[in-house]
Amino acid sequence: MKVTITKNCMGDRNCNDLCPEVFKYDEDQLLTAIRVDPIPDHLKNIVRQAAAECGADAIEIEE
Repeated sequence: MKVTITKNCMGDRNCNDLCPEVFKYDEDQLLTAIRVDPIPDHLKNIVRQAAAECGADAIEIEE
């Protein structure tokens, strides 16, 4: 699984709260970035949840 944060990111940090092992907040850019690539198997479900809950639809998943 590969995850991308699009330019739609509003920086609301929901994904960071759900899965800080994968998502990190960039204080300079005020946006979320990806910490690991590819996503480890044990974190895939929580990443899918973060994508589903993203209000800006800014998390793209490639399985």
